[in-house]
Amino acid sequence: MLDHLEFTTPKPKVISGAKDDWELVIGMEIHAQVASKSKLFSGASTKFGNEPNSNVSFVDAAMPGMLPVINEFCVEQAVRTGLGLKAEINLFSAFDRKNYFYPDLPQGYQISQLYHPIVGEGEVIVDMEPGVARLVRIERIHLEQDAGKSIHDMDPTMSFVDLNRTGVALMEIVSRPDIRGPEEAAAYVLKLRQILRYLGTCDGNMQNGNLRADVNVSVCRPGQYEKYQATQDFGHLGTRCEIKNMNSTRFIQMAIDYEARRQIAILEDGGTVDQETRLYDADKNETRSMRSKEEAHDYRYFPCPDLLPLEIEQEWVDDIAKTLPELPDEKKARFVKEFGLSEYDANVLTADTANASYFEGVAAGTDGKLAANWVINELFGRLKKDDKDIETSPVSPEQLGGIVKLIKSGDISGKIAKDLFEIVYTEGGNPAEIVDARGMKQVTDTGAIEKAVDEVIAANPGQVEKAQQNPKLAGWFVGQVMKATGGKANPGAVDALVKAKLGL
Repeated sequence: MLDHLEFTTPKPKVISGAKDDWELVIGMEIHAQVASKSKLFSGASTKFGNEPNSNVSFVDAAMPGMLPVINEFCVEQAVRTGLGLKAEINLFSAFDRKNYFYPDLPQGYQISQLYHPIVGEGEVIVDMEPGVARLVRIERIHLEQDAGKSIHDMDPTMSFVDLNRTGVALMEIVSRPDIRGPEEAAAYVLKLRQILRYLGTCDGNMQNGNLRADVNVSVCRPGQYEKYQATQDFGHLGTRCEIKNMNSTRFIQMAIDYEARRQIAILEDGGTVDQETRLYDADKNETRSMRSKEEAHDYRYFPCPDLLPLEIEQEWVDDIAKTLPELPDEKKARFVKEFGLSEYDANVLTADTANASYFEGVAAGTDGKLAANWVINELFGRLKKDDKDIETSPVSPEQLGGIVKLIKSGDISGKIAKDLFEIVYTEGGNPAEIVDARGMKQVTDTGAIEKAVDEVIAANPGQVEKAQQNPKLAGWFVGQVMKATGGKANPGAVDALVKAKLGL
């Protein structure tokens, strides 16, 4: 299905201003909120925007004696995500306690999966340019519960805690350090977000914090990354720093660029980079130290005594696999093959499921390339101008498909089609009926067109002489005939007749 793609290892981003050559190495941990109405271990609501501390059960609040109960739907969504990323599904997995104290973590520990994650190795194909893609390997996906939210800007002397997010199910998707530059990192996040949306396992809303990224950045000398690839020995890579809780692809790129320059400056000055967790300040465009980077032993992981290991059956996994939708890469390849679209157009139309579904409705039974042109250029352009999206489009797929069919059959010209589109967009109606009722059908009668051509030529003898000396001026006559016929004459027929009459 993906034979048209060329997998490449692009050159790492060049950091201008450095004394020596350095290469960037990036790994990412994406925290994707599971699309579930209730939390991972309780029945509390996950609805965004509710009053603070209104989505909190006794389990979430860590009341004495309250025990977690696994949400089967969240497990299913994690398995579904793993299948969508062509990953290994572990039939045995288990939960562990990750111990640390934060005011918005009532239990004093987070229930996560360290030793036995539910999903193993997978992959994401990242489109870098039409026909060229990168392969980013997924190391693991594990389920864990989210913490709450500390609010520091409501009072000058106090901080407030909102526990609504506490216990919300997260899928932590951990990549290998296969990403080599800021642009690749942003493309990876967007591609993963697209896949999750196709699968329906996460809505990908970064503004609400439903998709967040921790970005691990390090720099190394040229050739060291290749040694790591050959040996899988992280010692060949530089010391990494983790930038926490990024929820914007633009800021991710800016943070990576700043952090790489910071590390290079330290190394070229003879210093050493400390492994630590950092935060990105978008206002100052800089990263700043948050805490030293913890290792697994710092969290005192141990198996969660309140939850039995998860043992799932292969038959259940197979049943989930049967319900997977056509995913972006497969859909894009089909659009290229079935409709003859360019890679660029196929990328635009498969950006999300709503766009793809709309296009297929328009293209049904007509010219796919022409349909794509009208969806991308005319419809998307108008929707953007009016601040609408495909789901609130005033023009249905059937209506736009009707316009495309009228163009394809020769009943209307491209100019008339634009006028017709405006009528349908603002007033609605059946395109074919509008064309008949308003006399918009294209004139294809060669006799009527020839008469109009003769009249224009007879009225402009001076222009005839110029056109015969310079054939490019014949276009002026075509424009005059189109104007005289109200844009209804077939442009191809007009052009042919004009050239014949002028002897060109």
